Formats: sequence, structure tokens, C-alpha cells
Amino acid sequence: MPALPRRRFLELSLAATAVASAACRKGVGPAEAPRPNILYLIVDDLGFDLGCYGSKQVETPHLDQLAAEGMRFTQAYSGCTVCAPARSTLMTGTHMGHTPVRRNSGGVSLQADSYTVAQLLSANGYTCGGFGKWGIADLDTPGVPEKHGFSRFFGYYHQVHAHFYYTDYLIDTGKKVPLPGNQGIYPDLPEGRIPQGPVPSVDPATGRKREFSHYRIVDEMKRFLRENKDHPFFCYAPWTVPHGRLEIPEDDPAWQKYKDRPWSLNARLYAAYVTMLDRHAGEILALLKELGVDSQTAVFFSSDNGAASQYPGELDSTAGLRGGKTSMYEGGLRVPFLVRWPGRVAAGSESDLPIYFPDFLPTAAAIAGIEPKVPQALDGIDLLPELTGAARLPRERKMYWEWNKDHFAPYVVFMQAHRDGKWKIVRNDVSKGWELYDLEADVSESSNLAAAHPEVVERMAAWVAANRVDPPEQVEPDKPAGQKWR
Repeated sequence: MPALPRRRFLELSLAATAVASAACRKGVGPAEAPRPNILYLIVDDLGFDLGCYGSKQVETPHLDQLAAEGMRFTQAYSGCTVCAPARSTLMTGTHMGHTPVRRNSGGVSLQADSYTVAQLLSANGYTCGGFGKWGIADLDTPGVPEKHGFSRFFGYYHQVHAHFYYTDYLIDTGKKVPLPGNQGIYPDLPEGRIPQGPVPSVDPATGRKREFSHYRIVDEMKRFLRENKDHPFFCYAPWTVPHGRLEIPEDDPAWQKYKDRPWSLNARLYAAYVTMLDRHAGEILALLKELGVDSQTAVFFSSDNGAASQYPGELDSTAGLRGGKTSMYEGGLRVPFLVRWPGRVAAGSESDLPIYFPDFLPTAAAIAGIEPKVPQALDGIDLLPELTGAARLPRERKMYWEWNKDHFAPYVVFMQAHRDGKWKIVRNDVSKGWELYDLEADVSESSNLAAAHPEVVERMAAWVAANRVDPPEQVEPDKPAGQKWR
């Protein structure tokens, strides 16, 4: 083959260098696979109302497909039994004895020196975006997401604000975004609210089109995915449904599906929320395929804590577990948890490994290939060997939870729980003795074995005392007169 003319050789060399340079800007070397993306979809107060967890009443085909294409965990736990502290454990990799936000009033802030999974990832080449309810800071406090690794966060900051789906504004990375069609829909807050239920998409009094906040949040999330498909991203999607006010657009297909079911109004509205969020989860998964990043994206799905309502005789959202949200029993702490990563996590796989929210930060670091940069003294473990089948992780592990029970009182520990292997100790009032349950034999926590095994209780109580510290002061920020958030 004749040699190329020198000018043509230089042109081709320069072109190849430019391509290689562009690939490196995306985090891809000439012989290097694209760095994995990470997407975590966490919904609010969802119980086990998914087909893949045995629900017969609520339709969730897209999340069921997610489970069929990935790993379903059967012993997954939140970091807490209520919203804000659970999110603090998820973001920081620390359990409730160490995490900075433990009060659930809605605006208690992460500390300025709190370190989140988004800070770790953004410092190592990831673009981080969040879409939904932050819940661990209010506007202009040290804990806002833009100060903790997120280049963009769209939705709500203060979690009480997130109770309202027809709010007159949302927040885009620290700035209020008006939703003009919603002005005046909640006159005289907190009294005189419009009734919960299906909401007309057009205000009959003004003719203005109302804007359902969840739709807007999902749209902004899709925009982020499109804009960042060519380089590594962490997309955090803390959607607010099915929590808060049960008010859904009356023309939403999910409401139309359940509106005539022979259930209570709240059960029908809740079921509609679950099927609606399932539809939107399906749209996100379809978008990953459309953008060509499906196989390089690890997708996580969970609820933030146990079900707030059981709807007995209608839905049974706690799947027969004892207690629910705000309880230290399994019904308040266990959550659905799914992971899908084509080619890395085996389709149709299942794990009985006990896991909880502090595990996400070290797992995300392992997925990103930055394990050496994980902060010391975290409480979570790296789940990647379990996810990929590289190793079966030990089932005998220790986990811890606490809370103060009253959303708005100063923080004083009121309830605690600690799991160690098959054993779990619980006290829903620290002035009373510990209860002890063998979760292998009694997942419903019906038989208190504390009197039969005092040595187990003593050992586990000593671990609790040695593995928690009091939190920083849990303070709500100042707010405008008459307002519950900024």
C-alpha cells in the first residue's frame, strides 16, 4: 500500500487527536468504556403497592419490568421512619446516630461541612441534577443542594412546601419559579384549603390552566437527561408522590383507571398516584433507551420510608408487616428497593441481603470507580459485589435507626431500633425497656423475646450506646410572617 502524502497524514492525525480529545472530555478514553451514569428514583411514603412485591390491586407494569430486568431486594430498609432524616442518611452515607438532619419539621438544614454523594461524584467528573423534594434545607441555608454538589435542583426545598401539588412556585437551583395558573388555589393557608381529590385542570372560576407540580418536575428531569447524555451524570429524583395532599388532575389516566373502584376516596387517590408515578418511571426508562445510555446507567428505585397508610381491606400497603411510617417496627422501616443495570446486574435476580440508605454513597462511588475517594467513617457498605454477583456479602450486619417522634418539638431521642443479623431490638419510647425480635422466625414482630434472651438485649443496647452521638442543633430557619417555608 503506498504511503500517504505528508499533508494528508497530518490531516488524519489531527482529526484523530480531536476525536480522542472530545472522548476524554466525556470521560471516555480511546480504549475505555463510558463511565456509568447513576439514576436514583425515590418516591415518598410508598408501601409495597407494586406488582413485583405482591400487590394485586395497584397496576405498576413499568416498575415490575424494572424488577424483572434487575435485582429485587427483599430486606431493604430506609434510613429512618420519616422523610427528612431518611434523605439525610441517603445523601451522607451515615445512619441515624451520625447523620446531620434528624428532626422532621421540614427545613432543618444539612451543615455547611456535611458531605453528600453528589459532592463526591461532582468532584470526580459527574454532573449532578436533582428533581423533586430536597427536604433537608430551606432556601438560603447551608444545606441547599447547590451547595452540596448539585449543579441543578428543581422542585421543593422545604418538605412541608412539597405537600402542595398546586403550589404557586417551585425552586430552580435557589430561585423561585412562578406557576401563575396556581395563584390563589390554596386561599388562607393553612385553613380553608381546597378539598383533596381530583382537581380540574382549568380553574372554573378564572379559566386559568392549573399546573400540577409533579408533571413539571418530571419534564425538567427529562430535560436534564437529554442535556447530559454525553457525559457522566448522577440524576437524583426524589419525587413527592404519593405523599402530601391527595390531589391529582382529574383527567390523568391513572385517576380515570381507579375513580370508580369500590374503595375509599383516599385509597383510590393513593392508587392513582402509584400508577401515575409508575407511568412516569416508564417514560424515564424509555428516554434512557432513546438517548442511547440505557446500558451504561445504573437505576435505583425505592421509597423513602414505610407506608403512611395501610388502607386495610383495600390495599394493605404494609404487606402485613407491623406498624407503618413513624414506627420503628418493620412496617415503618422496610421499603421496596430495585436496581437495574443492563449487563452488570442479572435480570430477574433477587437478594435477601439486609441493606439500607447509608449503603448508597459507597455503592455509587464503586459504580463510578472512585472507591478510594470515599470519606472515612461512613456507616454504609458497598453493595456492588452483591449487585453484580461478584461476591455474596455477609448477611450478619448491624444497622441503626432513631427519631424523636414529634415533628416540631426540639430534638430528643424518643424511639430507637437496631438490627444485628437476625435480631432486632426496638423501643418506641426510650423511657421503656427494649423489645427483642427474631426476624428470621418472626418478621411480623409478634413475639417479644427480651425476657428469654436478656444477654442479647444487653449486648445490642451496648452497641447502640457506643455507636451514636447527639446531632447538631436541629433548627428551623426563620420564615416570613405566617409562612411555613421560605
